Amino acid sequence: MHRPTDEPPMRPHPLPLGEAPGPRDVPAPVSSAPLSSVPSSYGGGSDGHGPHGPGGYGSATADPAVVDPSAVDPLVLAALLGRHGWRRRGGAAGRYSRWTPPGPGTVPLSLLVPESRAFPDCEDLLGEALTALARCPAPFAREVLVGLTVPSDEVRWFRDVPPGPSGTASWTAQEQLRSAARQLLLAGALGVRGRAGYHGARHRRQAQAMVEGVLVAAAPGGQGLTAFVPVEPGRKVTERLYRALYAAREAVDYQRATGGHEAFDAAVEAGVSRELTEALIALVRGAEGARIALEWAPAAGVPDGCAARPEPVEFSPGDLPALREAGARYLRDEPSVPVRITGAVVRMRRSAARGDGTVRLRVLAGAEVPHVRVALDEEAYRTAGRAHLLGLPIRVAGRLESRGGFRRLTDASGVVPVHVDEAERDRLMKSLQENLGFFGEAGGPGD
Repeated sequence: MHRPTDEPPMRPHPLPLGEAPGPRDVPAPVSSAPLSSVPSSYGGGSDGHGPHGPGGYGSATADPAVVDPSAVDPLVLAALLGRHGWRRRGGAAGRYSRWTPPGPGTVPLSLLVPESRAFPDCEDLLGEALTALARCPAPFAREVLVGLTVPSDEVRWFRDVPPGPSGTASWTAQEQLRSAARQLLLAGALGVRGRAGYHGARHRRQAQAMVEGVLVAAAPGGQGLTAFVPVEPGRKVTERLYRALYAAREAVDYQRATGGHEAFDAAVEAGVSRELTEALIALVRGAEGARIALEWAPAAGVPDGCAARPEPVEFSPGDLPALREAGARYLRDEPSVPVRITGAVVRMRRSAARGDGTVRLRVLAGAEVPHVRVALDEEAYRTAGRAHLLGLPIRVAGRLESRGGFRRLTDASGVVPVHVDEAERDRLMKSLQENLGFFGEAGGPGD
């Protein structure tokens, strides 16, 4: 069972051929930015939601000129056409198949796709099909080109929210969908980096890098969103997300049925974490229900141990208490971590000219967090100050506390300077010169 036990079934996307959509169906066409080109970094769409924008991803666009017919597998093209609603209308058996666009009243278009490269005119037919797709402005053509240009696993989100007067979701609802989708992909990437009930600041930089190349396309009405996750390096992310979503669904069902938390404890190994439960809460909150569906890139095949056609996973408002409770337990139960950190001192604060103080370190080694704060006694504080004046990092042992997101080191001991090569020392000295306000007489908790 992959949907809430108290909710009516929601139809998976896409619709079976010849079946009319119901009120809870995902709109068949998916829109994106105008057809242009896929940047080399796969980020930064014209809508401002690139890697440095609010959504963190680029818009799903593709230039057919970069799709070389000689590099296209006819079976992959046929699989992508079927995935995006195109209908097979016969053809010469063993030679080619004919495909028409989905839905009634669509653009008059017909594609001939060879069954294999053994067909003599295979490359000519593929070139004609790619040209026809490029000239078609509809989303169902553009997404096929995206799948050919950037072999990608597809993750689809759908939020069942009441439409506004114009039949579209509100701006707030659309932003909530985009933000929740981004959180879910990051949770999957964090699960790849390591298994933990709560990650905090750990692994975050590496996880963000893993989803930097994701492309997105929004469905008409603003209730749906599709992410195209490039197989390299994103396959590990979608595979982990697949396992984590199924485990979360089963854990919620178990807790709602029995009141026990054992399933959530076991689900950590599958990739479930506080970050994932928070993402699911954000996705479902304010909606009548939400669904996530995954489809594997035809060119890359199906990952080991995964279903070839995974069923969509659904969550409802009735699942929110179990998800919130699980997230709170993950946060509360995650243990502190003993570490020995090497870091460059980037800030020092204490309330008087003498006594204990607090330093902020940019972590160079020993922990997968960018910065930590460390409370030091007077002698250790003086050692840290001297090391920074000499352009040297320090090494310190302690416990990285889960409270606060693994950004604070407690029980610090063994503070010593660490000798580094001249290039690194020069860079640290330059950092000192640029931070004239480096030494402070008082500091708040955020420093």
